[in-house]
Amino acid sequence: MSQQTLKVNSNAEPYADLPSICAQLLEAKAKKGVTFDAIGKAIGHDEAWVAALFYGQAKATNEELAKLGDFLDIPSSSLVAEIGENWFPRRGLGPIPPQDPLLYRLFEGVLVYGTPIKALIHEKFGDGIMSMIDCKVKVDRKPDPKGDRVVLTFDGKFLPYLRW
Repeated sequence: MSQQTLKVNSNAEPYADLPSICAQLLEAKAKKGVTFDAIGKAIGHDEAWVAALFYGQAKATNEELAKLGDFLDIPSSSLVAEIGENWFPRRGLGPIPPQDPLLYRLFEGVLVYGTPIKALIHEKFGDGIMSMIDCKVKVDRKPDPKGDRVVLTFDGKFLPYLRW
């Protein structure tokens, strides 16, 4: 990939509530011209986890931050200082409904299909939930003559409700 110049406006959404190092990570990614997948392969994680880290939704170890710093030419001391052991992600979607069109459509998908998906999960697994704590997320592109399709996979562990 070719090198690109990117300057992230850390005062704008979705960056305003993130540690400033997150903007630096995105800028370094663009400068190096790499994908989240390439970064993930370099540090031993999948692309969804790496993207979550860049947007303050995942927690890395100091060893992972050192690998990330080496790969993106960012001092690991800066990464550790801002998103190391003493920092914890503030996970969540943000304002409801989301303002970003793509996030809004995902939100809309849960609004429209949430109850049917819930019914199918209960039918196939019983009374419980799909955990997002140990969830693997995958985004794929599927060619289609009418326009390429986005395939989202949420691979979460089923947790039954306790019976009292």
